[in-house]
Amino acid sequence: MSKLKPEDLAKITEKVKRTMLLREGTGRAKVIVHMGTCGIASGARAIMSALMKEIEERNIKDVILTTSSCAGLCSREPMITVEVQDQPPVKYVDLTPDKAKEIFAKHVLSGEIVKEYALAFGSERVP
Repeated sequence: MSKLKPEDLAKITEKVKRTMLLREGTGRAKVIVHMGTCGIASGARAIMSALMKEIEERNIKDVILTTSSCAGLCSREPMITVEVQDQPPVKYVDLTPDKAKEIFAKHVLSGEIVKEYALAFGSERVP
């Protein structure tokens, strides 16, 4: 095994920082991939991978990508919820990796809700 160089450590550090930002950081938007058992069985891992690839390729640093459990709509999985600052959350359903990439480009990056894939606007939480 070769020895690590300072450049290698810098790359590792940057990758860990990006990973932490995606999971815990603050950003202008948050994308939640619902990964309960039903979501995973329906293809949520492919959705997560597609979104991770988009973030990596576009070098996005201010969008949080995280997971949650089942949202209670198993028949509509795979699902994501997009939360953009100062806007109500939007729940997207029946997704494919290509649909998720389209939502990322249009809603997360440009602020345009993709109505044809949206199930609900706003939060189901009671204050």
